[in-house]
Amino acid sequence: MKNSKGEDYITMEDFDNIKKDRDNLKYMPDQKLHQQISFIKSGIRILGYAIIPFSLVWATIFLILSEIIGIIEELV
Repeated sequence: MKNSKGEDYITMEDFDNIKKDRDNLKYMPDQKLHQQISFIKSGIRILGYAIIPFSLVWATIFLILSEIIGIIEELV
């Protein structure tokens, strides 16, 4: 159903869905922590690529570490 401006009316179902979303917030991932871990992972990955010309062993260690942090990032 539309109002005089052609916009949809807000229904009780809309309010029920908002309440369900708010009740489920405790089950949502922590976006701030996910972002921080992502930045750390990216920094380690950049460092790993920068080290390639100097030491393939250390570069490999940093790149593997960044992948492990990526797995942890997805679990947060």
